[in-house]
Amino acid sequence: MPGSPKSMGALTVGTLVVVTAYTAAMGSNGWLWFGWVVLLLATVGTAATTTRGR
Repeated sequence: MPGSPKSMGALTVGTLVVVTAYTAAMGSNGWLWFGWVVLLLATVGTAATTTRGR
């Protein structure tokens, strides 16, 4: 199911790995970290909404 907490969680973890690797190789980029935090909050919101509906 698109937008499920499992798929969003996997995307969030994968994005964290990519952002961390980019930071280690190229230096810190605040916009990448900001984007990751927004994705994390969306994932938490989706998980909270899905669990509440059960």
